[in-house]
Amino acid sequence: MIRVEFLGPIQKAPLELEINNLNELAALLQKDEELSTWLENCAVAVNDTLVSSLEVALKDGDKVSLLPPVCGG
Repeated sequence: MIRVEFLGPIQKAPLELEINNLNELAALLQKDEELSTWLENCAVAVNDTLVSSLEVALKDGDKVSLLPPVCGG
């Protein structure tokens, strides 16, 4: 089971999913109209390490975090 967390202003409860890679996650999340607008701009971390490829394999117990861009000073 993979835990997916939405950080910052994304107001979604964490999900527990049976998926094998980030491509599968992206396909699922794009079906949610509210989330699909965030996906284009979010950074993605797997087990607290930023990743840049949707080809990243996931294994049971992994945590995926979606990190939207934020403004700060």
